[in-house]
Amino acid sequence: DPKADSTRLILNTKAQQTVLHLAAERGTVEDLELEDVVQKGFGDILNVECGGPEPGVGCAGRGIITAINFLEEEGAYEGLDFVSYDVLGDVVCGGFAMPIREN
Repeated sequence: DPKADSTRLILNTKAQQTVLHLAAERGTVEDLELEDVVQKGFGDILNVECGGPEPGVGCAGRGIITAINFLEEEGAYEGLDFVSYDVLGDVVCGGFAMPIREN
């Protein structure tokens, strides 16, 4: 969710640094480590916020794809029992909300 408010209650904090914000600060997503973006919250739930462009600027879907690819490449999904996505529905380019298919 580009608003980065999906994990607020689980983390008991206002906002978490997003994958895209940290990547922009460091220059590229390749400069990030998994530990930079994952925070443990209530009940040991692991949380990641993708982030996205300012409203009306850019494509949120591209940012989400970038974040998911980063998480896959870094092994973030290994050993998890369940993965939940909070996908915003109030954007024009919502094609990324289609079911994720296995290759």
